[in-house]
Amino acid sequence: MQQDCANFVSKASHPLRTLHIALTEPGYRARVAFPRRTITVTAARRLFLAVLTALVLLVPTASAADRMWIGFHDDPTLRFDGGRAEAFGRAAGSGATIVRGLVEWQRVAPLKPAKPTDPFDPAYNFNDIDEFVRNAQLNGMEVILTLWGTPGWANGNQRPQLVPKKMADFQNFAKAISSRYSGRFAGFPYVRFYGIWNESNLATFLSPQYDINGNIVSPRNYAKLAASGYAGIKAGNPTALVAIGETSSNGRDKIVSGQTDTVRPGTFMKLVAKANPRLKFDAWAQHPYPFPVAQAPGQKTKYPNVTFSTLPQFEKELDAAFKRKNIPIWITEYGNETKPGEPKGVSEAQQSVYLSQAIGFARKDPRIQMFVWFVLEDSAGNPWQSGLYRKGGAPKPASAKFAAIAPGLSMVHGKLALKGGTRNPLVKVYVRSFCSNNPVGTGVGTTSRTTLNGKLVQVDQAELPLLIDCSINLRVNGLTVAKGKTYVLSVQANTIAMGQLGRTITIVGT
Repeated sequence: MQQDCANFVSKASHPLRTLHIALTEPGYRARVAFPRRTITVTAARRLFLAVLTALVLLVPTASAADRMWIGFHDDPTLRFDGGRAEAFGRAAGSGATIVRGLVEWQRVAPLKPAKPTDPFDPAYNFNDIDEFVRNAQLNGMEVILTLWGTPGWANGNQRPQLVPKKMADFQNFAKAISSRYSGRFAGFPYVRFYGIWNESNLATFLSPQYDINGNIVSPRNYAKLAASGYAGIKAGNPTALVAIGETSSNGRDKIVSGQTDTVRPGTFMKLVAKANPRLKFDAWAQHPYPFPVAQAPGQKTKYPNVTFSTLPQFEKELDAAFKRKNIPIWITEYGNETKPGEPKGVSEAQQSVYLSQAIGFARKDPRIQMFVWFVLEDSAGNPWQSGLYRKGGAPKPASAKFAAIAPGLSMVHGKLALKGGTRNPLVKVYVRSFCSNNPVGTGVGTTSRTTLNGKLVQVDQAELPLLIDCSINLRVNGLTVAKGKTYVLSVQANTIAMGQLGRTITIVGT
């Protein structure tokens, strides 16, 4: 399908342009003094094992994505704007449980670090990212950080779109950042999710896409990036989860003179698998934007372009390409632009309808574990006008729609499928905000009550350690799960330093 990619390249370029503007603004970094404290090796090992145990506790149901991480990607508003603290409050108040940030390697490390795997090497400048993850934690939200952009010292002083000459340099950086946010250092919150490169099927972010003979080469280079990034992140924090791809919805499989080089995401994925069929990753990240911008989320698209309409085919071929089953999908960007900011966009009322439809498509797909709307608020210098708030903070109709939908999908109020006959199940309970002023290992007081059809079947009290990933493992003593029954587990949790948090978890016997 022949396409004019001007609009979607404009969107893809937004992090670069807005970030450049933000970095020139005086006082854009808010420095907060936090003492750096390392957890002892013995304690870290014990807490790490507890987290590994917890990772297998929440099992998705087979019919739909009843729960997912849902939130926003908006670096200009949430990282660099003077009102970012208030913006975080708006995001959290709407029911968001995750925020995404783009980490530009070339800006974090403009000079080569002497000790590149040391997260506190003085060559690194993580200041704005530190504040971003702290603000997220204060508001009880998880973070996904997408790593992108090669420094000149690593690729022969080329543009950041070109890969490093030594993949070990990217692996070292990935290890440094995941170590910094591994929960092992006081004042530096645990980051659970990572992505490798942004829209890697576009020359806007990964170049070259083709060689001089017109052959597609970007997937082979990306496979190397993904392998080194995954290895580095897991070395710094084995419990972090890593997505690859981060692919844009549209592309071409040939060079078109005068237009940005692109590869269709389905083609790109297959060639990544061909380059490294044993590539390790936890999820494939996709940006299923409609094209052009005024189209609905259910737009019929010709595969191997990948929007919501062709996502099922993509998922089937993804499994076949990597010889795996039910590979998770993260939607790390989606949005619909509005008029008058985008003259070719939709009305604000239509955006509200489309937001509901897009989330509806996501929740019907059992593989989708994450849905990130781009952006929270329209802002000066950002060419992508898909915010749920206008410039200045006035709400669009879609903001109320998001706030009505998001709480019902919240992963902090999880859903757990357990085999009938399971006794005293162990349940992971997310208490992210407790980590903002409680050290790892702090005792968390809990009262749990389980009901079946409104009738109390279990009650218990316990004090449990706050884990390194800002969760607790709760043993539901006295409960035997029956096949075909649905239970509601209510948990009240508190620490001395903080008030009470309430969590509701659904347990389904299978």
